[in-house]
Amino acid sequence: MRTPFAILLFALAGCAVGPDYRRPAVEAPAEFKEMKGWRAATPADALPRGDWWTVFADPELDALMKRVDVSNFNLRAAEARVRQARALADSARAGYFPTIGAGATATRSKSPSLPNAPSTTAAVSTYSATLNASWELDLWGKVRRAVEAGDAGWQASAADLESARLSARAQLATSYFTLRLTDGFSQILQDTVAAYERSLVLTRNRYNAGVVARVDVVQAEVQWKSAQAQLVDLGVDRAQLEHAIALLVGEAPANFSIERKPLALAMPQVPLTLPSDLLERRPDIASAERNVAAANARIGVARAAFFPTLTLSGAGGFRAIDAGELFSAPARFWSLGAALAQPLFDGGARSAASDQAVAAYDEEVALYRQAVLTGFQEVEDNLAALRILADEALVQDEVVEGSRRNVELTLNQYNAGVVSYLNVIVAQATLLQNERTAAQLLGRRLTASINLVKAAGGGWTAGELPHR
Repeated sequence: MRTPFAILLFALAGCAVGPDYRRPAVEAPAEFKEMKGWRAATPADALPRGDWWTVFADPELDALMKRVDVSNFNLRAAEARVRQARALADSARAGYFPTIGAGATATRSKSPSLPNAPSTTAAVSTYSATLNASWELDLWGKVRRAVEAGDAGWQASAADLESARLSARAQLATSYFTLRLTDGFSQILQDTVAAYERSLVLTRNRYNAGVVARVDVVQAEVQWKSAQAQLVDLGVDRAQLEHAIALLVGEAPANFSIERKPLALAMPQVPLTLPSDLLERRPDIASAERNVAAANARIGVARAAFFPTLTLSGAGGFRAIDAGELFSAPARFWSLGAALAQPLFDGGARSAASDQAVAAYDEEVALYRQAVLTGFQEVEDNLAALRILADEALVQDEVVEGSRRNVELTLNQYNAGVVSYLNVIVAQATLLQNERTAAQLLGRRLTASINLVKAAGGGWTAGELPHR
């Protein structure tokens, strides 16, 4: 039968001071405002788990993404932080168990002679081998709350790793498509330079025939060389984009290159779910929520300091003055004890620690709610961008086609002597600018698609967080 003292210990062991955790409430809208006209995703439309970039169907991008996971040093650092957090959680869990130690000593000593006492000149040797243990009972849940905080911190670090991975992948996809668009516009400029050269040859022939003035030749030369300068300048952007991709895949730019190739893909349809699902799909929101849980548990750790601690201790072993008799039965000794301690005055240190823990919790709650609102904003931003830019792209395609017809008609009029070469220059410059705008629009639409995937969590869910 259990003694009343044992029953009391078990009852105390079941309590934990501090508030039990509840996820902070957030208000999620029923649907995204900018989702009107957007086809809602069904379970079959979900982003490929972990491989969201495959919706763009680009094998070269797929290969680069694999290198990011293996070689990106920011991801390696984030993975190391996860292991650190796991170790801290394991350290907190060690508080559940007693501390056991062993030791052995050998000393030789001599005591001084005292007045009116027989003189002793002999030195004494003492030998001992001991085993000791101590265990602070977790009466008020201090260890349990510390374990809760450690596990939540570990999960937050794991979510931060997923955030870093999602960010690196999105950055790679953006840089890759921008580089491909640069290659595409480079091809447009090369075609433009060739067209301007043909115009220059035509103008020189007309000048030699006495049909046009020298100024037309000069204008044609200036336009031709200006297009060449733009083509050369485009090399700066491409080189820097290639270097940025090299950094993302963990390679020195000097050892990395990507073959020139214009972008050729259709805009993908990015599936999207409801705003409430965002709370479980974005790793940054999951990290913020786990930080709230950790801060909540630390309140319990701080409040447990107000209560007394009960430590059980014991020791046993052998002690003798003759090494040969050290492990004999008469040399054995043991001790058992319990210590109850309660701080009476600390100048308000415990109260301050408790107040700090509560304030830290309030801060994490605010950061969590801000992360949720930021997630909603990023989805709305990119939904709006995709919808509006798609409409703009349709109009811009018509503008480009009209500019091409305008160049043809103006050249025909110039050949017929109806207009001056200045009209040709204006028409060709307008075409080049409109083609540049069309390429930029495609780049903006691709970036918005990537950002929407990122804002939606990239197919990740909070269920993937590690658990004990």
